[in-house]
Amino acid sequence: MSRIGKKPVPLPPGVKVNLSGRSVEITGPKGKLNWQVPEPITVALKDNQVVCTRPDDQKRSRALHGTSRALIANMVKGVAEGYRIDLEVYGTGYGCKLEGKTFLLNVGYMGRGIGRKAQFEIPVPPGLEIKVDAPVARGDNEPAKFSVSGPDKQQVGAFAADIRKLRKPEPYKGKGIRYAGEHIRRKAGKVFAGGGSGG
Repeated sequence: MSRIGKKPVPLPPGVKVNLSGRSVEITGPKGKLNWQVPEPITVALKDNQVVCTRPDDQKRSRALHGTSRALIANMVKGVAEGYRIDLEVYGTGYGCKLEGKTFLLNVGYMGRGIGRKAQFEIPVPPGLEIKVDAPVARGDNEPAKFSVSGPDKQQVGAFAADIRKLRKPEPYKGKGIRYAGEHIRRKAGKVFAGGGSGG
């Protein structure tokens, strides 16, 4: 990790960094992020680059050095370009839509949440954006599609994972919410389910 920590983080056009004590504030076209630098790492601006340094070669210092540099690099990329995770909803009739800052999700459950319109009303957290590309699933080859995006990599990933947990893909028909491109290992159904021995 120490070799990663030594690499400066270049600032792309439009990104500004403000250092105040142990606080790092990074602002860019996609938003603003704040982070507290852990002891004993120090952060400085040199030649339009963010540089992380450590005072010694203790194991903890080396680990925090690399971690700090990686987190700052993620913040810089986040405010400059943003992060995006695409998800797909499989199951005929399943769907999703956005009403203001509330994400409505219908994934086959009955009698829950807001009833038959949708089973889940999910408030979109500040700093995140949901975009619906295809609102209704029309078969195995035409899933409903939406994306979660924002400047904070951890927040985007955690929110997308929370939505996926609401209806994880089941292994028989593949119904559920999955990441775009995610491969689901399918199981064969029980061909003789309910059949007797005949004797």
